[in-house]
Amino acid sequence: MKLYSLFLFVFISTAASAQTPDSLLKPSPIKTISNTQYDALMKGRDQYQMSLVADLNGYPSAQKALKYKKELDLSPYQTAALTKINTELQRKKIEMGNFIVTNETKLDGLFQSKKINEGDILFYGNRSGLYHGELRNAILLASYNTYRLLAPAQINKLKSFKNDN
Repeated sequence: MKLYSLFLFVFISTAASAQTPDSLLKPSPIKTISNTQYDALMKGRDQYQMSLVADLNGYPSAQKALKYKKELDLSPYQTAALTKINTELQRKKIEMGNFIVTNETKLDGLFQSKKINEGDILFYGNRSGLYHGELRNAILLASYNTYRLLAPAQINKLKSFKNDN
């Protein structure tokens, strides 16, 4: 009995330490995506740091520029254009997040039902890459277009603020 209790304790301890805090809070509706990833995809958050190449090279997000619009002395035209960029990017991130979740759900269902074949794997795998690529393109284009709207002095001033998108 003591050996069984020790084994059970070790098993439960190992299983609990293997779980992430996210998995302990709330299970994701899709078993192949964590709840944190699922929420980010559904709410349009950049969980994969797809903007990093733009950020590191001085191409700011519209969201950050709008956050500091007073400090940057944005014109009404710049504010309207940045708002449009930011709104469209948020819409696109949610749209692509829904497509990614739907694609992953379908792929999981095919594997679960044992009805998967090589063609399905290639199709849904490529589709996954397409959706991630379209999401990254939207994020990077928004940073590029934000950069083009701002004057060099505004970009330099924006660089001095903490990167807190």
